[in-house]
Amino acid sequence: MQIAHRIQQISVSQSLAMAARCRALQEQGVDVINMSLGEPDQPTPLFIQKAAQQAIADNWSHYGPVPGISSLRQAIAKHQNAFDGNAITWQAEDVIVSVGAKAAIFNAIQTIINEGDEVIIPTPSWVSYGEMVKLAGGKVISIPTTAQENYCLTAAQLRDAITSHTRLIILCSPNNPTGTIYSDSRMDEIVAVLWEYPEISILSDEIYNGLTYGTTARSWAYYTDLAERLIVVNGVSKTYAMTGYRIGWMMCKNTSFIAACTRLQSQQFTCATMIAQKAAEAALTADQESVSYLRAEFQERRDLICRLAREVKGWRFVEPHGAFYLFPDVSAIGNGDEVAEMLLEKAHVAVVPGSAFGDPSCIRLSFAIGNEAIIEAMHRIKTALA
Repeated sequence: MQIAHRIQQISVSQSLAMAARCRALQEQGVDVINMSLGEPDQPTPLFIQKAAQQAIADNWSHYGPVPGISSLRQAIAKHQNAFDGNAITWQAEDVIVSVGAKAAIFNAIQTIINEGDEVIIPTPSWVSYGEMVKLAGGKVISIPTTAQENYCLTAAQLRDAITSHTRLIILCSPNNPTGTIYSDSRMDEIVAVLWEYPEISILSDEIYNGLTYGTTARSWAYYTDLAERLIVVNGVSKTYAMTGYRIGWMMCKNTSFIAACTRLQSQQFTCATMIAQKAAEAALTADQESVSYLRAEFQERRDLICRLAREVKGWRFVEPHGAFYLFPDVSAIGNGDEVAEMLLEKAHVAVVPGSAFGDPSCIRLSFAIGNEAIIEAMHRIKTALA
């Protein structure tokens, strides 16, 4: 059977591949601690589970509107408008509900990018951005960022990377895999450059902005002048422990773009699951106490893993202020691929090599696991590396 060239050119997700190896070892009876997957280990809050059960009882089991049910789109707009620093006023018609934030990002790229168009992606970055650009026929322009710059793009780097073929920049704050957040002043500097290039769209992946520690992450929706070319992506997966529900969304004020994305989604998967949409609506419209609890628990884990990681000889890292990842530089020991392989085989701890995110000197550890598991994993790592 023939396999299309566009599929042959993309890579397997290394985070999912490591998780699969971890599960295979666990099925063989090996006690492996999995720090490779980016999903909360906590159960979905009970009130959200009950909302899903009620949706089944209420027969939310038929096709729905392609861009999502109206009540959920309204809830999403209201939820986004409540973020600190948000200046663009979102309406329900600006929202398209998708099968997870991943599908929203995929559709946005497919809708914007033509063959040969360039997409700027600061690295380290999430494993799927570049592969999605390849599938659209675009060219990835990776800009390496540094720990000294808090793994954030500088205005000078952006200006140097822009060409006549640049059509999109993808930004993620809080960042996966580094957990770092763009400062307000750094955002101001980047926007000052983008104002000079109105042909460049901005895709802001804000899936982790509900999980910040001791600070907040300003949305790029703060900049009203970007409204017609800004795409904000978010979802319920991380903040509400709902990864398997597969509900995410994109928001944009450009009506032509929204219409085009809706047309694409109509040919792709019709609509997101109706029961999951009702569960997501319950998550967004209820008291946000569960989010505060989840955030506090992750902050405690962040503090714990950072304290233990400082005891590991040869590790250097920037303390994460959002998401639930630690991204240490392990180059004093070896490259990230070698270290990740050794930790799986010798310490029985699954992590993701930094090369998956564009930085082979690092590894990514998810602290979306319990405190006891973090303590045991870091003990194993420290012992193995010693």
